[in-house]
Amino acid sequence: MDSVFQVQNAIALLLGVAVLALEVFAFVDSLRHRADAYTAAGKLNKPAWCGITGASAAIGFITVTNPLNIFSLLAVVGASVYLADVRPAVQRMVGGGRNNGPYGPW
Repeated sequence: MDSVFQVQNAIALLLGVAVLALEVFAFVDSLRHRADAYTAAGKLNKPAWCGITGASAAIGFITVTNPLNIFSLLAVVGASVYLADVRPAVQRMVGGGRNNGPYGPW
């Protein structure tokens, strides 16, 4: 029975590390873009998204051994919203989207 708990703890730790990597990537990516690209894309401003993703990364670091509690889930939602909605819109504003050739999109 003890080995089952060890396997569960190992899986939870792996999940926590993966979630933390996602949240840290979202935070670093939110720092990397210009502030005017956020407002041009019609999203919250840069300090708001840096705060949301930074808080998500901090919560992910604190809850790395227990990634299935409510705070960790809320942190994943914050980082995922940034990555799925805000990041592509900001990248389109700065010209970092895919399928861009030397003279524009193709």
